[in-house]
Amino acid sequence: MSLQEFVPGPRFEEYRETFKDFYRMERREDGVLLVAAHTLGGPIQLSVQNHRSLGQMLRTVAADPENEVLILTGSGEEFMMASDPEGFALEEADMEYWAYEYAYKDGRINVSALVNDLEIPTIGLLNGPGFHSEIVLMCDITLAADDATLFDLHYDIGSVPADGIHNAFQELLGVKRAAYALLTGEAISAQQALDWGMVNEVMPRDELVTRAYQIADHIMTQPRTTRRLTTQIVRRPWKQRIASDLDGGFGIQMFGHIAKKRAVHGEQHIRSTVDYVREGRKNNFD
Repeated sequence: MSLQEFVPGPRFEEYRETFKDFYRMERREDGVLLVAAHTLGGPIQLSVQNHRSLGQMLRTVAADPENEVLILTGSGEEFMMASDPEGFALEEADMEYWAYEYAYKDGRINVSALVNDLEIPTIGLLNGPGFHSEIVLMCDITLAADDATLFDLHYDIGSVPADGIHNAFQELLGVKRAAYALLTGEAISAQQALDWGMVNEVMPRDELVTRAYQIADHIMTQPRTTRRLTTQIVRRPWKQRIASDLDGGFGIQMFGHIAKKRAVHGEQHIRSTVDYVREGRKNNFD
């Protein structure tokens, strides 16, 4: 008998409760885990707090060997189209501290945890229009609601688009399309995203979770080791992309962020910036 025991890992019943204010979690007996991000039960409203929670949640899920497939989605009819009105008060009060702690550190953890820490297949569901879609685009398989719209708002709010969204767009769209999308805030429809290889399937919102479970059922037909090792193969391009571009991109974004000496995440500012998406226009300037 060994002189030491294993350190206890996270228990689903416990971390489901820990993360309940940010994520609703359901797990089947076979280990297929559904995680729905939310703010007060509705679409995600970006804040320092929920931004940090993402990496914490992903690392916890990754550390639980009972999880076998992760289905990750938002809540309601939108993915993320607003920020918490007071969600960046901490950053504004102490920019020097939070530009590193919230943005550079937490942001890198969020992306790297999804790609590097999770050893299980992932299915991302874009449940509606939203920014920061990289967290579902960089899942192994991505499904989108037929009324979803992908776009990046960083440039329009005075921020460098280099916190992971650039990785997703450049990997999936290629150099020219990514440059246009990042510089103009191009609103990309679900059908365009399908045609351009950003997502795998498009369907009505109320069918997303059912379809994700169907795909998960197929994935679960093969042995555990096969599932996990196949994930390492299909995820290799993402690993290479973030190893090459994530840290440096984040550093450039944070230099620009601090050099401006002002925050750019104000709720009113973001609301006015996303109006063109709600109105069905391609760009904010057209």
